[in-house]
Amino acid sequence: MNKPYITAILAVTSLAFSAGAMAQNMSKNEYKAAEKNIKTEYKSAKASCGSFADNAKDICMTEAKGKEKVAKTELEARYKPSKKASYEVSVAKAEADYSVAKEKCDDKAGNDKDVCVKEAKAALAGAKSDAKAQLKTSKQ
Repeated sequence: MNKPYITAILAVTSLAFSAGAMAQNMSKNEYKAAEKNIKTEYKSAKASCGSFADNAKDICMTEAKGKEKVAKTELEARYKPSKKASYEVSVAKAEADYSVAKEKCDDKAGNDKDVCVKEAKAALAGAKSDAKAQLKTSKQ
């Protein structure tokens, strides 16, 4: 294994543990502040999409909406941690990725577009399946 990969794994693992510890100490005020920050970031991302045109703008807007949804779901998971909340985060990420991938397929035509959409759907189904398997194995 290469060093950056190991470093990334360690960072994700330590972040997961620190997020669990943070969740237990998150007050209602901190939650509200984080929620407001998410809304502000979404508005900013949405505004930055104004410089794009046509499908590039659609992709940008879809990315902004997806990031907002994932951020809200992650916030809920930190505020009220549970295995189900972790599952919801995984599903939100998969759905956001799917929405962006599907939007990117609009740049294609004919069979290429059909294949692109099918690949996006397959990736969504796989990610949801992985999330469900993770939920089931973490319950045991």
